[in-house]
Amino acid sequence: MQLLQGNYAGIDTLIGYGSIQANSLYSLAALCKIKKWKLEFYVQRIPQWLKDNPQGNYRGALELGAHIIECDNAFSEDMHPAQYIQQIRQPEANCLVIPEGGRSYLSEEGIKGLASELLTWTRYRPNQKFAIALPSGTGTTALYLHKHLKQHEIPVLTCACVGGEEYLQAQWEELGATDFPTVLSTHYKHHFGKLYESEFRIWQKLEKATHVEFDLLYDPYMWNCLLPWMDENPEISVLYVHQGGILGNETMLPRYLRKFDVQHAERVVR
Repeated sequence: MQLLQGNYAGIDTLIGYGSIQANSLYSLAALCKIKKWKLEFYVQRIPQWLKDNPQGNYRGALELGAHIIECDNAFSEDMHPAQYIQQIRQPEANCLVIPEGGRSYLSEEGIKGLASELLTWTRYRPNQKFAIALPSGTGTTALYLHKHLKQHEIPVLTCACVGGEEYLQAQWEELGATDFPTVLSTHYKHHFGKLYESEFRIWQKLEKATHVEFDLLYDPYMWNCLLPWMDENPEISVLYVHQGGILGNETMLPRYLRKFDVQHAERVVR
C-alpha cells in the first residue's frame, strides 16, 4: 500500500528476492504492472521442469512482465540472492530494494490500514471479545497488527511457518520491535514446504465447511495450531486473516494429491 500510494520520484525498478513460488513475487509483479515499474526478482534457482511448464506464482508473475533472475550460476555459486543483489547487481539510484517477505518498515502503513478495518468491524459487535489470527513467514503482518491493535486489547495470534519461534523473534527484532504477538505451536515439528497429511486434511475440511479455499503452504499449519487454542478460549471470537496465496495452490495441490489422495488424483487426471 505504501508503494502503491507513495510518490517515488526517480524510481522505475523494484528489486526483490525469495522463493520462486513466493506470494510476494506475484504481488510485487502486480504492483509494478500498476506503477509501470520494472520488477527484478532474484531466486536461488528455477527448476527446469518449472521453466518448461510455468505454474503458480511463477507463472502469474511472468504473465505480468516480471524479470526473474537465477543467482545459482558460474558467477555466484552458493550466493544468497540478497548477497547477489548487493555485490553483483549493485542497485542504482533508480532502484528500490524490498527485503524477502516484505520485512520492511514500508509494510507498516498498509498493515496499519488493515488493523483499522479489523477494529471498525469489531466495533459493530461491542459485547464480544476478539483475537486476530494469521500464520507468519517473516511475521511482518502479525507484528504490525499487534502494534496497532494492542492498545485496543485485541491480541494477535500467529505461528512460525518458516522457522521456529526464535527465528520469528529475530525477524521482529530486525524491525526494532521489543513487544511481540502471541506465537502458537502444535504437537509436531513443522518444516516449511514439507507435506503433512494432517494439514492437507484440515485444508479439505475447511473448504467443505466454509466454501473458502485457503492457501496450502501457510494456512493449514496455522489452523492446526489455532483450533486447540479456540477450544481453550471459547469466549473469544477469532477473526482469521486469509493469506491469499491461492495461485500457489496450482503447485501445492498436485503434490498433496499425489502423496495423500491417490484416488482423487486419478479422478483429476482422467
